[in-house]
Amino acid sequence: MEIKVDREQCEANGVCVGIAPDIFELDDNDELHIAPGPLPEDRLDDAKDAVAQCPKAALRLQQ
Repeated sequence: MEIKVDREQCEANGVCVGIAPDIFELDDNDELHIAPGPLPEDRLDDAKDAVAQCPKAALRLQQ
């Protein structure tokens, strides 16, 4: 699984960073970065939580 971000929707609220700071990061310009590569299986629950709680629905999981 991978996490994708719709950059047009993302407002850099940081909810995802608060849930999974090892997966999501905001840079100094408030641009969201996602850890590269496939999502580790043991991080899937937090990733799903971050996707579900994104206030702008800018995140999605993709196989």
